[in-house]
Amino acid sequence: MISVDDINDAWGWIGLNAVAVLGENPFGNLLLLDDEGRYWRLRPQDLLCEPVACNAEAAAALSYNQAFLAEWYMPELVHLAEATLGPLVDDWKYCLKIPRSLGGEYQRDNLAMVPLSELIRFAGEGAQQFDGLLGWGMAN
Repeated sequence: MISVDDINDAWGWIGLNAVAVLGENPFGNLLLLDDEGRYWRLRPQDLLCEPVACNAEAAAALSYNQAFLAEWYMPELVHLAEATLGPLVDDWKYCLKIPRSLGGEYQRDNLAMVPLSELIRFAGEGAQQFDGLLGWGMAN
């Protein structure tokens, strides 16, 4: 699993100070807890990391939110990635060669596998480079 130090190095510029990784999915999405008790979702395919719950109660409610769960588990996309690339090994994740936020799509020719730490670093650096452009304005 990736360390919170790696996450904070890549994404601290948005004001995130992660203290724990609570979950991860096959596409490298992470559920994080910060030092203020907020819960964040990091979505590398979207070059995005944002708060999803302000406390533990709100975070627990996400486990019943069908829209959140569908986006988190991504069953059709995971099946496509597995069929295209095979099963994941060790700390590798599926990813998009071109992130969705830059026009990439979930299609066979845009799928790849990469170590989670590289994916998180790449997404954080890419997001920082595009911060403020195209109206994104991700930084606090």
